[in-house]
Amino acid sequence: MSGAMVLVFLGPPGAGKGTQAARLAEDLGLTKISTGDILRSHVARGTELGKQVAPIMERGDLVPDELILAIIREELSQMAEVRAIFDGFPRTTRQAEALDELLAELGAPVNAAVLLEVPEEELLRRLLRRAKLEGRADDNEQTIRRRLQVYREQTQPLIDYYAAAGVLKRVDGVGDPGQIYCRIREAV
Repeated sequence: MSGAMVLVFLGPPGAGKGTQAARLAEDLGLTKISTGDILRSHVARGTELGKQVAPIMERGDLVPDELILAIIREELSQMAEVRAIFDGFPRTTRQAEALDELLAELGAPVNAAVLLEVPEEELLRRLLRRAKLEGRADDNEQTIRRRLQVYREQTQPLIDYYAAAGVLKRVDGVGDPGQIYCRIREAV
């Protein structure tokens, strides 16, 4: 497949964005850009950026837009043709507007914003299970509840933003991962 393509994955922590975005990226020849993975990598490597963001992430707060946008610009500038799935970005309307400006410069608008919808108690169950399996220090019940609250407060307006742009695709994120993937493929 060729031609610019940009997908945004929306949904609360634990909705399965990472898993589904990775599979879709492979099938469609897209680069998966996960700001969370990039930030965790910087923290683990002890880079200057990692030292800046570690305390912010430990509190469950969002990393400032300037840092996130610099990371995104760097990732996109390395592509011959913009073919990307954003997982965990944008998180705010301001970030979405900044991303749209950057993508306009590159001639690659957002094709679809996929919203994975999962009830909160299911998310909590998934995230606590993942924390045990992966030993992720940023996933304890208090931090998870804080992240879900931050998501509701700051990310919810994105749903309206992408709906107004006519690119929002709502997908039921409960069930077998294969079934969910089929729903996503139908949506995009």
